[in-house]
Amino acid sequence: MSTAPPALYAQACFDDLGRLLRDVTFCVVDLETTGGSAAKGSRITEIGAVKVRGGEVVGELQSLVNPDESIPAFITVLTGITDAMVVEAPRIAEVLPSFLEFAAGTVLVAHNAPFDTGFLKHAARELGITWPRFEVLDTAVLARRVLLSGETRNVKLATLAQHLGASTTPDHRALSDARATVDVLHALLERLGPLGVDSLEELMAYTSRVRPEQRRKRHLADAVPNAPGVYLFRDRNDEVLYVGTSRDLRRRVRSYFTASETRTRMGEMVMLADRVDSVVCATALEAEVRELRLIARHRPPYNRRSKFPDRVSWLKLTREAWPRLSVVTRVIDDDADYLGPFRRRSLAEDAMTCLHEVFGIRQCTPRLPRTPRGNACALAEIGHCLAPCDGSVTAEVYAAEVLRVRRAMTADPDTVVAAVTRHLRELSEHERYEDAARRRDRMAALLRGVDRTQRLRQLTEQPEIVAAAPRRDGWEIHVVRHGRLCATGVMPHGTVPGPWVDALLATAETVAPGLGPTPAATAEETECVLRWLEQPGLRMARGTWHASLHSAARHLALLPPPEPPTPRAS
Repeated sequence: MSTAPPALYAQACFDDLGRLLRDVTFCVVDLETTGGSAAKGSRITEIGAVKVRGGEVVGELQSLVNPDESIPAFITVLTGITDAMVVEAPRIAEVLPSFLEFAAGTVLVAHNAPFDTGFLKHAARELGITWPRFEVLDTAVLARRVLLSGETRNVKLATLAQHLGASTTPDHRALSDARATVDVLHALLERLGPLGVDSLEELMAYTSRVRPEQRRKRHLADAVPNAPGVYLFRDRNDEVLYVGTSRDLRRRVRSYFTASETRTRMGEMVMLADRVDSVVCATALEAEVRELRLIARHRPPYNRRSKFPDRVSWLKLTREAWPRLSVVTRVIDDDADYLGPFRRRSLAEDAMTCLHEVFGIRQCTPRLPRTPRGNACALAEIGHCLAPCDGSVTAEVYAAEVLRVRRAMTADPDTVVAAVTRHLRELSEHERYEDAARRRDRMAALLRGVDRTQRLRQLTEQPEIVAAAPRRDGWEIHVVRHGRLCATGVMPHGTVPGPWVDALLATAETVAPGLGPTPAATAEETECVLRWLEQPGLRMARGTWHASLHSAARHLALLPPPEPPTPRAS
């Protein structure tokens, strides 16, 4: 597969696994209370919150709270809040909903966060309010990770505010302390900036228990570019451990060394990794395809999916005097009809059983002569087979039945759907629900197999397609031949299309068609291309591509959702 020149590479957007700190909205909150434990009856007397984004204050909230009890004298001395100040103040039942609305969609920040969030959660429980699943950052814990040993005598808010030059001095009032915490947060983030910590996930790593050995491997991401593409983790023997794709390679690779990576297997992989290679790609589709090809080539131990694309099954309608159905592992050039590929042999067998339950095609495996002289089988005796083995059926009648099977496999399985639907209704009326579910599952395997084959044929039969999709910096162009991605690039706005596309075609991979419905690539790759072709706004530059209205796809709405595949974990 060829690609456009490096000058045309463009970063599509930031990886969704790495949220830039400048794009994150923080809600810094501080409380004043009547004591140190909500569980022991202490109450909130004041809430102060400051909302910041990109270093700028975007909102503030402050309210005294009537605790419905007398404020202890030593608390009044500490905070300056008296009973007279809160007697006319709203109660927590009024203030808490306002705070939650103010903080919605933000990352909560507090100094000694368990204290503040503990009181807020306790109040929410008493009021029957569901506590939102906030991400929480504790500036006290962050300071312990960031500051040098002995740099400050402690990490109290007043100490940090003075040491880091906060513009607000904490005075045990909620809004003032929240403002001071904002300054402390920004000062700590400035310290982390030169270390390359610019995403929320990396920031959280400093307040979590990420293993030091895992964090020390952050340097493996230093040479990885901020660009879309594919990354490969390799061990000291240069063996590929894991392959993944991302719209921002460096940000994604660095996330493996932070708290955002919680998968045990990935932790093991990181400990074995010795270096990370990267392949920059012009488009997301190119990256997805390259990932599939690299996984199939290297079969990395820590990838779960796509390692064995050849381990599939096909349902075959044979070409012989008395055709039959057979489950096979590969397509050959024998002019037979093939359905698939199925990811598991059991699915192909379910599809075959579904056809056998509707049609009278033979189920025996021996090759029969044109004039059989055998004995009828048990299936023939109960009316489930036309019995060509004993000459009970003429070649013309059997051929007509085979034609119906071929139509169900290659065109529209409406005959199967109608027959199975009737049988499901009968089974349900007799309360045979388990039998009905099994029959439905067999029909589902057939319909999904037919639909997959038909979708693949949409591309495998096309010798060349050139399609373009708009993007912010131009048009991404892909060349597809017999279902295989052969060339890709990004054509800048204002470029004359003809010569540019001709130059891309000149570098495109030469592809021979696959056998039958098989694409010149893996089925998974061709399906990636199909999903890209189905996006809105796409334009066909050369070639044609369309989907048939009379196909298996129109029956899929009758089925339950398919079983989700094993995650690729990339």
